[in-house]
Amino acid sequence: MKFSRTYKLEEIAGIINAEIIGDKNFPVTGINEIHMVENGDITFVDHPKYYNKALNSNATIILINKKLDRPEGKALLYSEDPFRDYNILTRKFRPFSPSDKNISETAAIGKGTVIQAGAFVGNNVKIGKNCIIHANVSIYDNVEIGDNVILHSGVILGADAFYFQKRQDGWHKMHSCGNVIIKDNVEIGAQCTIDKGVSGDTIIDEGCKFDNGTQVGHDTYIGKRCLIGAHCAIAGVTIIEDDVNIWANVSINKDIIIKSGATILAISAVDKTIEGNGKVYFGAPVMEARQKWKEMAYIRKLPEIVEKLGL
Repeated sequence: MKFSRTYKLEEIAGIINAEIIGDKNFPVTGINEIHMVENGDITFVDHPKYYNKALNSNATIILINKKLDRPEGKALLYSEDPFRDYNILTRKFRPFSPSDKNISETAAIGKGTVIQAGAFVGNNVKIGKNCIIHANVSIYDNVEIGDNVILHSGVILGADAFYFQKRQDGWHKMHSCGNVIIKDNVEIGAQCTIDKGVSGDTIIDEGCKFDNGTQVGHDTYIGKRCLIGAHCAIAGVTIIEDDVNIWANVSINKDIIIKSGATILAISAVDKTIEGNGKVYFGAPVMEARQKWKEMAYIRKLPEIVEKLGL
């Protein structure tokens, strides 16, 4: 998430009572997770396992629970509880804002767009031209939708990321301050849900088509012209490149890449990055479909082999 203006580091430190290690006038332009940070962003780290990753990331300000030597060109904010203080910052810069109308007065809606009765359009939503928003669609605050988009009944765009940290007193929620962006010519089937980014964007690119009942997790990118079958579960921080076909009941793990032109057959589970270029995958976990079918054929012959061996 980018701030509406550039802040000095001492301003940010004052909000959370953190100690500055570096230049107090250091410029701060946004806040983001470690895997999505850019120059000018704050990120946080609270476990020694990830200190080096954070310090060597693109973030220029690291909210951290240990006093370390700061890398050249960066600044540190020392905090006893970076997770807590990160949430303080995200709630300050992206607070919840209630709406008492079905369509917020702050929403921008393009020419020719139809919004059916019972739909909810939140604050600062942007919807392009010639869209159809069917009944009982919920579009949370700040979501951006392009032109010629169809959202079928029950679609939910912008629900919070499923992101929690285990603490002594239970699970603590990471406050989501990211967004959902739907590009032009996308059609999303009934009862699909697409979560906002924790602090970045969940993006569905141009020309994608979704069947009913699919879930897309936070900070995921789905490329152009992808087909997504019914009841797929796509975890957060996943990249699905262009022209990928995913059939029904496919589960996809987090932090992996489905490369351009891949096809994943129904009732499969993807737990690692897979190649594209027309390759077809099947199984749980997936492998190339021909290889999987051959393996299944061998398995069916095992009882016969065991009998012949007298085992």
